Parts: sequence; structure tokens; C-alpha cells
Amino acid sequence: MIAIGPRGALVRALLAGIEAGRGAAPITSCPYPSGDLRRSAWVRGFAKARALPTG
Repeated sequence: MIAIGPRGALVRALLAGIEAGRGAAPITSCPYPSGDLRRSAWVRGFAKARALPTG
């Protein structure tokens, strides 16, 4: 298996957040702990993929 660097880990977290946002998962389903840069990337991806509220 090929080890990924920090940038690769952030990209994977971003893509996982996008997938979770499209799947309408709750924001609390983020697998990364507070203070981890991957959590920030995941949340950014999640927010990008979620539909904006209408009304």
C-alpha cells in the first residue's frame, strides 16, 4: 500500500465530506476529532455539497 502525505489526507477528507453532504448525513457524522485539519477539510466538503435551505 502506498502511504499518502498530508495533502492527500486532506483531499480524501474533503471528498469524504462531499460524499456525506450529498448523502444527507448529519454534520455530527464527521470521523475526525476537533483540532484536526482533516476535520476542517471534511466540513468544507460537507458544506459545499449540502443543498441550501429554500424559503
